[in-house]
Amino acid sequence: MAFELLLGAWVATGLTLFIFTFLYQDNPLFKLAEHLYVGVSVGYTIVKTYDTVLIRLIYEPMVKQGDWSLLIPLGIGTLMLARYLPNATWLSRIAFGFIVGVGSGLAIPRIISSFILKQVEDTVRPLISIAQGAPTFTYNLSDPSSNLNTIVLLIGVVSVLFYFFFSIEHTGPVRVAARTGILFLMVAFGAAFGYTVMARMSLLIGRLSDLIEYADPQYGRASLWLGVATVAILLLWRVQRREQPPDTG
Repeated sequence: MAFELLLGAWVATGLTLFIFTFLYQDNPLFKLAEHLYVGVSVGYTIVKTYDTVLIRLIYEPMVKQGDWSLLIPLGIGTLMLARYLPNATWLSRIAFGFIVGVGSGLAIPRIISSFILKQVEDTVRPLISIAQGAPTFTYNLSDPSSNLNTIVLLIGVVSVLFYFFFSIEHTGPVRVAARTGILFLMVAFGAAFGYTVMARMSLLIGRLSDLIEYADPQYGRASLWLGVATVAILLLWRVQRREQPPDTG
């Protein structure tokens, strides 16, 4: 096996075990892995931004292709650095104002289209379809455009709106509609939470799969040796902490 792959397996195993030590308590091994993770992430972001923005989007189009119109966005972006100059801080407001304005102009129509118009479109679908001149009703729950799903969606939207309608007292039919809206909200929040948990579980499964794979002899049994070393370091750190006198300051 190549030395680079073997070294990468040992580094990945060690950092994974160091991160998992936080399950015991906060310790120097976890802090080391945490600082390395943050530092490498920041360094990678800086290098990637330099390569993508300065080289590919600015330097190469301007110098190699002669597109000198990029001096305008380059100048606006440079104004953001005026934030660090006390006497020229006001210049950075021009850049931030331009970025906020353009960002809002691009984001607001997409948000309206995705979260408002699309919701309205799904809500006003016909409850009964017409096929070959005769009304039909589809019951397929796996089909988002089926008539049964349309009815469920309509009931959910209306009942949730009733739950957030506080101009009248929630009694009688309004109370029933509001309680139905609570059920739909619970299902929606539960699905969102379950999706988040499953995403975290997939990350955990991926790390555990790597630990199992790197325990093979071809990787030098990295998981086993580093696991033993991690436990030994934690025990020594624990003993050292017990021997230190308490801070009376």
